[in-house]
Amino acid sequence: MSIFWSSWITILSLACWLGILGVLLFVLRNKPDLQEDGTTGHIYDDVIQEYDKPLPKWWLVIFFGTIVWGLVYFLLFPAIFPSHFKGFSTVEVDGKTVPWTSENELYSDLEKNNKVFTENFNNNFLPNAAAQKQLATLASLQAKEPVKSERSSELSEQIQANVEALAPYVKELSGNQKALMAGERLFLQNCAVCHGSTAQGAPGYPNLTDNDWLHGGEPENILVTLHNGRHVNLDPTQPLPMPAQRADIGEQGVRAVAEYVLSISKNQEKTELDPAKIAEGKTIFGEKCFICHGQDGKGMISAGAPNLTDGIWLFGGDRETVQETIRNGRGGVMPEWETKLGNERIMLLASYVYSLSNNAVVAPADSAAK
Repeated sequence: MSIFWSSWITILSLACWLGILGVLLFVLRNKPDLQEDGTTGHIYDDVIQEYDKPLPKWWLVIFFGTIVWGLVYFLLFPAIFPSHFKGFSTVEVDGKTVPWTSENELYSDLEKNNKVFTENFNNNFLPNAAAQKQLATLASLQAKEPVKSERSSELSEQIQANVEALAPYVKELSGNQKALMAGERLFLQNCAVCHGSTAQGAPGYPNLTDNDWLHGGEPENILVTLHNGRHVNLDPTQPLPMPAQRADIGEQGVRAVAEYVLSISKNQEKTELDPAKIAEGKTIFGEKCFICHGQDGKGMISAGAPNLTDGIWLFGGDRETVQETIRNGRGGVMPEWETKLGNERIMLLASYVYSLSNNAVVAPADSAAK
């Protein structure tokens, strides 16, 4: 905190406290002159007379008590020159005793809440010793460098391997009705704003119920997506995940490729297609687009490239929308949730998302291994 704001807080705190104390002492010490009948001599509307009665003792006790509490507050919390004096109140954060601040109190409360949640998760949702050991290993790796962007490539690979190793337990949780209910609540609280309350998505936001996945719909794929997000740190100076093609193939090429894509898709709009453009577009597709979408246009999970033949569209499958996608590119972002939700909540969320397109009840991982 800068010296200006530190001084500003100090001046306001002391000025308010001294002002209230001064007003009270002034009222108590300055008594008006009273008449023989005990009034001050002031008469209003020829009827109402003013007396000077002492304040009730209970009121004075409470009022002076608040003033004393103000002094105690100044000692407990950083109200007087907070840049130098942190107060005597403390909280526990990451196993360390630290001075009280609103931020430290928030982190302390979150840790307490997470501890209760983790115990409930281990006891009621996934009482599996192997899973708990795997989660503990993952947490210890994450703790080596909590800031994701500052992790070394080696550490990131170790973390991802441990995340993927949790996949069998996500399948196990997908057969636990209580776990699915908890996962659904997490989904509604965090994911429904983009994917919708029914998880059926919207233009630009994937439908999670149709078993059509850009980055894979297996538990390990869903876990990695939730932990790391997709296209989180897009560089505005670099091409989009789906690069704009107009500068490379021209407007005529854009229209030709769109025509070809419509020809190999379900063509839901039943649009009349131009054979000449289809042939031209096929040639361009084979030169420019196959690297991600494949020669057959069925996409590649490793590249996050969609299947263009199944009639399922993220941004829309009409001619104008397909042309717009090819012309200007697309750059959808899926945020990471590791630092926001933690490992156990992501497990529940992943199990719910997995269950949306895989409804079969799955046996526990240990029994399945037997």
